[in-house]
Amino acid sequence: MPTLQESSKRYLTMSDHERYMARALQLAERGLFTTCPNPRVGCVIVNGGKIVGEGWHQRAGEAHAEVNALSAAGKQAKGADCYVTLEPCSHFGRTPPCADSLIKAGIKRIFVAMTDPNPVVAGTGIARLEEAGIEVIVGMLEQQAEDINPGFCKRMRTKRPYVRSKLAMSLDGRTAMATGESKWITGPEARLDVQKLRARSSAILTGISTVLADDPALTVRPDGADWYPSNMNVRQPLRVVVDSQLRTPINAGLFDNKGKVLIATTVENPSTLLPAKIITLPTENNQVDLSALMTNLAAHGINEVMVEAGPVLNGALLSEQLIDELVIYMAPKLMGNGANGLFHLPDIKTMAQNVELQITDISAVGRDWRITAKPQ
Repeated sequence: MPTLQESSKRYLTMSDHERYMARALQLAERGLFTTCPNPRVGCVIVNGGKIVGEGWHQRAGEAHAEVNALSAAGKQAKGADCYVTLEPCSHFGRTPPCADSLIKAGIKRIFVAMTDPNPVVAGTGIARLEEAGIEVIVGMLEQQAEDINPGFCKRMRTKRPYVRSKLAMSLDGRTAMATGESKWITGPEARLDVQKLRARSSAILTGISTVLADDPALTVRPDGADWYPSNMNVRQPLRVVVDSQLRTPINAGLFDNKGKVLIATTVENPSTLLPAKIITLPTENNQVDLSALMTNLAAHGINEVMVEAGPVLNGALLSEQLIDELVIYMAPKLMGNGANGLFHLPDIKTMAQNVELQITDISAVGRDWRITAKPQ
């Protein structure tokens, strides 16, 4: 398999290659809200220096990106170059292998952004293409391709989902008044931005304390958002409640028939009329074993988990190193010493025990600021 550097000396300039792969990545992003549990994938077919076919994976169970692009290209796919953001599959799942479709269409050369982390594929798609005489170049815009599918990649590699915790705070780091009042810390622009995080998530996780205090619906409500296609039905993520003693009330706003609800508890043989799936998990310090919960969610195809919870659950997740990313919306207001903080971390008593964060992005959202960070 030639390296990217070797191929770039013989073919088009790197900028041309990158332009086509960048377009494939743009197409992949169109599946941001719809492909779970599958990855988001885009594909571009180029013949004679012109794009002759484009496609992306739109929904799980439907045609993959390569098949859609080949259909658009038709006979012009013969002898063409293909740019795809993820290694073409080589196995029969809900659809036939994409590698076979590319071979049959007469594709001459394929640029793959990244190999598939799924162990069922993991290089076998590339091997099949090369055995058929197709030149395969791997590694173009690899990190960008990885960034589109953080949950799928982590689930395939570690059997756990990618966990993103969303928090809203004042400038002095407070998330709610001592009474529990928290509506609204941030402005309407930030709250709409949160809907985008919900829409891309496979599941939304909260704790029983938040359910009892706020009675949240935790649904995707993209009304008026320019980022959500107007002709697309809203997919509601699985809503997950960590409820050790099974205290969720039957009239909770979660039970609104807008999506499925899962309750994780430590109660053995629970007998309840709650309209939810209830799973009993091992205990950790008399609470639900959060690590076991994440493994369970991944086993059921959950790629990305969004946490919308209070300081206790967020603190527990952070302490157990289960949070991959923090998205903090900071409002230009002060809430005072009596208000609640972001995390309950009682074990931190010295500076040496502090949790280091890497800030990856800071952006203005209306009057508020969105800070994205990753625990080190």
